[in-house]
Amino acid sequence: MNLTEDESILEVAMAEHDEVYGEERAQRLAALLRSLAARIQELDRSGQLLRGGPELLRLMGDARSELFHYEVRSTYDTPEIADNRRIVEEAQRQDSFLPDDPEDDEPWRRHKPE
Repeated sequence: MNLTEDESILEVAMAEHDEVYGEERAQRLAALLRSLAARIQELDRSGQLLRGGPELLRLMGDARSELFHYEVRSTYDTPEIADNRRIVEEAQRQDSFLPDDPEDDEPWRRHKPE
């Protein structure tokens, strides 16, 4: 495993502070997690798993931080999306001026009791 390659993946991922988490950044996060898993397996195969503790703690901390950003930003609404959501929600609310009987095309007229 090439640590400089993994570090560059991490540096690019962590350098972005966008409000939304794009597909490209999500793919880099997945690659970061795979590289962490591969490093753990590599250390295990070489009998160095416990000796690699400090390196693994750093890598896991970086992955944890980026996972946090993913969780926060993947659920974040941009101002435009929030405004669109508000418009849709307002349109879906029942208008108090609409009649109870949708077939009543003259709601201002009183119906004669039958």
